[in-house]
Amino acid sequence: MKISPHWLRDFVDLPVDYVRLADELTLAGIAVEGIYGSGDNTVFEMEITTNRPDAMNHYGVAREASALYDLPLRPIEPKLPAAQGKSDVTIDIEEPELCPRFTAREIRGASVKSSPAHIAHRLQLLDQRPISNAVDATNYVLWESGKPTHVFDLDLLEGRRLVIRKARAGETLKTLDGVERKLSTDDLVVADAKKPVGLAGVMGGFDTMITEKTKNILIESAWWDPVTVRRMSKRHGIHTDASHRFERGADFESTVPSTDRVAQLILESGGGALVGGVIDVIARQLDLAPVELDLREVRRILGEQLSTIEINRILSRLGFTVLPGGEDSYLVHIPSWRLDVEREIDIIEELARLHGYDKFPNTLPAYSGEVRDLPDAHKDARLRSSLLALGYNEAISLTFISKDDARRFSTAPELDLANPLSDEASVMRTSLVPSMLNMLAYNLNRGSDNVRLFEAGNVFEASGAKALEAKRICIGATGNVDAEVVRGLAPGAAARPFSFFDLKGDVEGLLAPFSQWTLYYDSQTADYYHPGRSARAVLDGAMVAQFGQIHPDVAAARKLRQDIFVAEIYLDRLYQHDLRQARYEALPRFPAVERDFSFMFDDGVEFAKIHESVMGLGIAELRSFVPLEIFRGGSTVFVTPGKYSILMRARLQSSERTLRDDEVAQWAGRISKALEELGGLQRA
Repeated sequence: MKISPHWLRDFVDLPVDYVRLADELTLAGIAVEGIYGSGDNTVFEMEITTNRPDAMNHYGVAREASALYDLPLRPIEPKLPAAQGKSDVTIDIEEPELCPRFTAREIRGASVKSSPAHIAHRLQLLDQRPISNAVDATNYVLWESGKPTHVFDLDLLEGRRLVIRKARAGETLKTLDGVERKLSTDDLVVADAKKPVGLAGVMGGFDTMITEKTKNILIESAWWDPVTVRRMSKRHGIHTDASHRFERGADFESTVPSTDRVAQLILESGGGALVGGVIDVIARQLDLAPVELDLREVRRILGEQLSTIEINRILSRLGFTVLPGGEDSYLVHIPSWRLDVEREIDIIEELARLHGYDKFPNTLPAYSGEVRDLPDAHKDARLRSSLLALGYNEAISLTFISKDDARRFSTAPELDLANPLSDEASVMRTSLVPSMLNMLAYNLNRGSDNVRLFEAGNVFEASGAKALEAKRICIGATGNVDAEVVRGLAPGAAARPFSFFDLKGDVEGLLAPFSQWTLYYDSQTADYYHPGRSARAVLDGAMVAQFGQIHPDVAAARKLRQDIFVAEIYLDRLYQHDLRQARYEALPRFPAVERDFSFMFDDGVEFAKIHESVMGLGIAELRSFVPLEIFRGGSTVFVTPGKYSILMRARLQSSERTLRDDEVAQWAGRISKALEELGGLQRA
């Protein structure tokens, strides 16, 4: 939003230059993002928060400057000639809840022509295109005082009557932008005796607009329900300066002054006669309840006691009425334009920002308790530091996903949002995988081919009338492993692609610090994983992780152009296990003995089963049993399809003595027998 600081001088005598004014307004919460131009043509680019529609105009900013510098604010006082005769225009409000007030004035015999130079120039400074003196008068008042108004060609209004009602089924309205719009029965319209002539609070109608032929003008200013305006604006895809303000709440008491101000500008530039008095129809009153301000609460919140003189000065400059209340308290009446002020804390915020946040001493809040870590904080820290050390970067995504993703990546019943931002964010996430896939895709689409991310967060599911939350971590990877290192060792050589085994190693490293009796991996994973390149981790009988390559069909549907690897770790289950305590164990004094075993197995025999069988022999001196090489059927002439050859190594060692050859041979025989019982065939 643009503001002309030269225009502000119409209302307050600014004692500072424009650069300092911009800085001090920003410190007071009326942010100036940029300054353009020079001298009288200087323009501020403003960033006004959505709860402050009263400051989205020159008079509102001038009011802030008045309070900031303790200067009088000159009021806007339209000067109108004596009215002639009586207007026969009638106003009927059929929807008082949506339009509690509607004000109008009639001008006859006006000339529609170009606006005076000073008005046109001010509008152009704000990037507004001058149209005609009548239309420009409404735009000028909008930017001057913040109240949207509208002008009709009175001769084109059927029955010289305006009716505020809901649109009827089948009605259409051609708006000022030339678009024929099909109206809904939920739309609120301004209609004449026969048809809609305006979309309330959003845009006027084409058929009753002001043209160079217009002689008789009806000016209107109303108060519209913000929610209704917002829904209509969204439904019809129209966002105007008027709807922007009405959606945030307009000043109920500004309808008459804004109507009079538009009339003054039209009469001054186009002549004509004012007919009758102001037509002000009030269907119901909107009153803002007064708020009690306790001076002790002011001191408690701000850390120091502002003087009663300072409190009265700030609030009165802002338009509040301050009356004595009980002991050490005031009764503060809220001005009609400050719809954002409802509670005592809102008034204290006004005092703080206008007094100056920089004027308060730096103090720490009083606290008599103690800082305690959350129960699982040390476990969170351990996993996070491990992932960072493995080369993953932490990412954060929205907790909302689409209903399709919620059902595709989880079997848990989803929680629907009451007011979703879009269909793509309509339910609470039931899994972290969809968001991880979106983040990986975002990086790939922007030229980042080697990506490693992790996200820690909660997932949600419906349980009757309640919502359940569970902690999880999701990690995702794509591209190459240590690409720069590989290239450094072999210039020009291609880097090794990230594989399932890299991901499995990372998952194993994350699970290793947790105490456990048994940990095994199997292939019973969800169907969105690749069936041959995925696994789940089962810790002491409970599944704590699923991981692997995303199924090609899922990747293709999401337009992922590289192999994607994802792991989801169920922290609510994993955290039932404590972290292992580090214990010192002296290095063995006696040498280890290694024995290799080369066997052939059917493809259905997994190494996890082999390892379990061998380690279950109860050989106390068996320190490890690991695979070294594997050849699948068809890869060599010595291994038939459906089988694989595997070379395994057993490491035997005692902490008390040197092992004898005969006992090592006995243990090797037991291991060979266990392997043969699994269907293994020892190779020569």
